[in-house]
Amino acid sequence: MKSKSNSRPLKICLLTYRGNPNCGGQGVYIKHLSKALSDLGHEVDVLSGPPYPHLDPKVTLHKVQSLDLYNMENPFRIPKVRSLVNPLNMYEFLTMCSGQFPEPYTFGERAYKYLQKMKKKYDIVHDNQCLSYGIVKIDQKVVPTIATIHHPITVDRREEFKSATSERKIKKIKKWYSFIKMQKEVARQLSYIVTVSECSKIDIAKEFSINLSKFRVVPNGINKEFFYPVNNETRPENSIIVTNSADTPLKGLRYLLAAVSQVRKKQPVKLTVIGEPKKNGTIKKLVAELRIADIVHFTGRIKNEEFADYYSKATIAVVPSLYEGFGLPAAEAMACGVPLISTSGGALPEVVGDAGIIVPPADSDALAKQIIILLNNAEQRKKMAQAGIERVDAIFNWSKAASDMVDIYREAIDGYRRY
Repeated sequence: MKSKSNSRPLKICLLTYRGNPNCGGQGVYIKHLSKALSDLGHEVDVLSGPPYPHLDPKVTLHKVQSLDLYNMENPFRIPKVRSLVNPLNMYEFLTMCSGQFPEPYTFGERAYKYLQKMKKKYDIVHDNQCLSYGIVKIDQKVVPTIATIHHPITVDRREEFKSATSERKIKKIKKWYSFIKMQKEVARQLSYIVTVSECSKIDIAKEFSINLSKFRVVPNGINKEFFYPVNNETRPENSIIVTNSADTPLKGLRYLLAAVSQVRKKQPVKLTVIGEPKKNGTIKKLVAELRIADIVHFTGRIKNEEFADYYSKATIAVVPSLYEGFGLPAAEAMACGVPLISTSGGALPEVVGDAGIIVPPADSDALAKQIIILLNNAEQRKKMAQAGIERVDAIFNWSKAASDMVDIYREAIDGYRRY
């Protein structure tokens, strides 16, 4: 039987330095976790920098203003002079000008000041991979604080270095990722780190030099409002779908494009990429070099409500990532009843389990081979589709994630009181 203190609703504050609701995982994570926590009866607030997340009406959004220097409609803009009178704003602007990424640091400082002044008292603060010095100050001086780290950002940096084609590019990457040093220092000082897979737990512990005992694993859920089976019996033939940040090397799209080029030599095939590559980026150039522009369609950004329909028009889905700390695209494809081929990069085998085909990362030949086999085996596709749906239903739901998270919150609160 639970004690009264272990059953009462909590006052929870979630932090995210950016909450873009349309792309990137941070806004998605905060939106669904905050709603699921609220559905369990807890009082949930979100502190977010721009772009701001779209939240459930029961969740309160507190907007933490910044210079918003990476606004997609006006990136790297020059702010008004009067806004630079503030020392933190000046730091943010000058750091951006030097080629570094100041948002995690400046958000942490603003969040700390905000929480210091707020009259409302929270039981727990939960940081979503900001990991700035301000987060440590919140933990030490304001309220017990834990953090989610989805995967080690050092992996992204390594892949960027591998794809760099000049010394100038290498120096640019070093500057951009200079915030990692801060994040490592901060992560080591927090008592609890949440991550989304056993693979991420092991990799983060190694990359950030953190004891494994600090970690708690809570897999992500899947939003069934947008990802569900549609017309599974009437899927077209020879159609592949991939959800991809096209020009991010870690996502491995170039290997899928090379595989599709091989497949078309043997049979008809079409690839739909949910996303849009840079105009003069490496992906556009590769499509031209492989002469596959006629069979590759980039959708650009789509609405959440459109995902299920796009998946319903695909014969199979492919996740070609070199590394994933979790792998939402894999789980989302399975939720839509689409037979899946995935690489073994990072946590993807944990997510896919026995419900999909696994190939090595960065191996176009292996991808092409399995694509051909699966495109030509309707019975196997049918079995895989059903297995994927059942796996997602059993493991990846936000209600369970929120319940597990509350247990961690209570553990952190109790531990904080003892010191």
